[in-house]
Amino acid sequence: MDALAARNSVKAKLAAGETVYGCFLRYPDPGLAEFLTYQGWDFIVLDGEHGPLEPGSCENLVRAIQMSDVVPLVRVPVNQPHVILRFLDTGAQGCHVPHVHSGQDADAAVRSVKYHPRGLRGLANTRAAQYGQVGSLGEYVVEANSETLVVVQAESMEAVERISEIAAVPDVDVVFIGPTDLSQSFGVAGDINDGRVRAGMERIAAAVEETDAALGVMVASAAAAADWQKRGARYIAVSLEAIVAPAAEAYLRSARGQREHIERQD
Repeated sequence: MDALAARNSVKAKLAAGETVYGCFLRYPDPGLAEFLTYQGWDFIVLDGEHGPLEPGSCENLVRAIQMSDVVPLVRVPVNQPHVILRFLDTGAQGCHVPHVHSGQDADAAVRSVKYHPRGLRGLANTRAAQYGQVGSLGEYVVEANSETLVVVQAESMEAVERISEIAAVPDVDVVFIGPTDLSQSFGVAGDINDGRVRAGMERIAAAVEETDAALGVMVASAAAAADWQKRGARYIAVSLEAIVAPAAEAYLRSARGQREHIERQD
């Protein structure tokens, strides 16, 4: 980690027009987090919304990830200042804020992530500030406000209707589509291919394209990632389970098939 706030390569790549790829991790195992850093991800999102992760376990996961060049991010469970504060004090370099339904919600998320003068995040000699042992807190605040990534999740019918105001909020880096929650909001839980859900996602993508924010999305496969990149997404994430399950199934299918082939030959 650099002095003061760590440099955020994901923000730099997005600003340069590049596409970044990340993985969601919900398990409190630093060894697993460290292992994932060797696979070439741009970022890893520690999932405090859909999983058992608390700030304490996130701090050790962030430590493991920061041994590499991968950017550690967190997804908080709610858009509340005191919750966002505790997760970011671990040293994570950005925050996914779920269920952002309006421009007001998006601005509240930014204000919780950023320090004065843009925001209201509480300041202390935490791990994020290197315990106050490197440089001054004033210098840290300036760098943290510049480097910390803000990802707001648009995943409701209301968010679709108000997406232009959400995407236009200053300092929102990524507007992230949550397909499954969006399907639930439209009354077709889990069916992300429903025409209304797809139309909602297209409205989000079109609105984000008109702003400085990047379009983000959760995908389930490499094919879906390629499809969304063609549609303008530059911040693409996948769950660890979506990668491991097909790989395990393919391995077992092949291994068992090879065994049966050998047995027939015998």
